[in-house]
Amino acid sequence: MIQTDPHLLIVDDDERIRTLLKKFLMRNGFLVTAARDADHARRVLAGLDFDLIVLDVMMPGEDGISLCKWIRGNGATPVMLLTAKGETGNRIEGLEAGADDYLPKPFEPKELLLRINAILRRVPDTTAEDVAPKVMSLGAIRYDMERGELWQGQDLVRLTATEMQLMKIFSARPGEPISRTKLVEELGRDRGQAQERAVDVQITRLRRKIEDNPKQPRYLQTVRGAGYMLAPD
Repeated sequence: MIQTDPHLLIVDDDERIRTLLKKFLMRNGFLVTAARDADHARRVLAGLDFDLIVLDVMMPGEDGISLCKWIRGNGATPVMLLTAKGETGNRIEGLEAGADDYLPKPFEPKELLLRINAILRRVPDTTAEDVAPKVMSLGAIRYDMERGELWQGQDLVRLTATEMQLMKIFSARPGEPISRTKLVEELGRDRGQAQERAVDVQITRLRRKIEDNPKQPRYLQTVRGAGYMLAPD
């Protein structure tokens, strides 16, 4: 099977940054398309599929948070946010909008490259040969462990790359509490309270997709003093 280079979309209103990032990422083996604002990005996304979107938050007109919500409502393409806002609250806002990761400006291009590769590694390989499915039941939800897919009846539940990785981590150890620190480590993130808080946000989002009542979770449980645990039927 022919392997193609990952295709990235860069969305930033700063032409200098767009040009620099495009050249840098192309030198590192990516196909890269650039958009100057949210409206331009929507037109590009209407005709092309991407493996990952690098999205600036602070743009004139529609900002990156709003565009991220729209992207997440229309698919599961991973999103990396670039933001000049370093406060934890702004980062959490981005994660709640559906972003997979964020990188505060200014940043080293090499760090962006490392984070992009980390996100892409978390995306399940859907090109593998079909095998007998290993399915985990979570009430009305079915989780195909081989494909990394979540189903409700005949409907595929859209997951972000980070949510896919969390399900992979939890389904490999059902009934076993996993600490927030361990989850941060397995997600390939830097250690720290901010990243642990980011995991809490991702857990909250995932519960909305698998629980009848996310505020009283039955399947993705909080284990006091130990972390989180997946408890399938």
